Amino acid sequence: MRYDFIAIEGNIGAGKTSLSTLIAEQYGAKLILEQFEENLFLSKFYENPDKYAFTVELSFLAERYQQLTNHLSNRDLFASFTISDYFFNKCLIFAKANLKEDEFGLYTKLFSIIHAQLPKPDLLVYLYLDIDRLKYNIKKRGREFEQNIAPQYLEKVQQNYFDYIRQQQQQRTLIIDVNNIDFVANKHHYQQILEAIKDEYPIGINRLIL
Repeated sequence: MRYDFIAIEGNIGAGKTSLSTLIAEQYGAKLILEQFEENLFLSKFYENPDKYAFTVELSFLAERYQQLTNHLSNRDLFASFTISDYFFNKCLIFAKANLKEDEFGLYTKLFSIIHAQLPKPDLLVYLYLDIDRLKYNIKKRGREFEQNIAPQYLEKVQQNYFDYIRQQQQQRTLIIDVNNIDFVANKHHYQQILEAIKDEYPIGINRLIL
């Protein structure tokens, strides 16, 4: 793999964890998986977003920073590269979707202070799925606290990702449309996406439809 640090991103249910795990297992890479199920406020947020939005976003900010700091500051001599199923900047993307304007202003200041201390990925891969496919995947994996996520919320998050990515012209980003493939069940599809990630890309936004 030509990149030292790869982050796989996407909307809820896009397949970030599945793809990151498959690649890490094949290459013996260091794998960083977001521990969202350990967040005590997440289920409360889905039940009462207005009450718990700021709390859940702050808790994710702290947890992601601590996890990435621990993993990225200690290099694994036996791993050829590091792959993560999220990138730290998703904090801003979800905060924008969930917080009120004054809360988001304060949150952005905190984010900026912390973000400067973390390395950015050499390649950011964004897995694009349409909303119907996302809903199908969410239902299929069966996490109880996710089952009532509204399509409108997924659309809002998706748009926030696109808005953010368009602004990051100094980040090497690969957007892959995976609506017509199943890289978990189909080895050929997985190889297609793997070859795409292994390719060399210029700084900026690169798009690929499989």
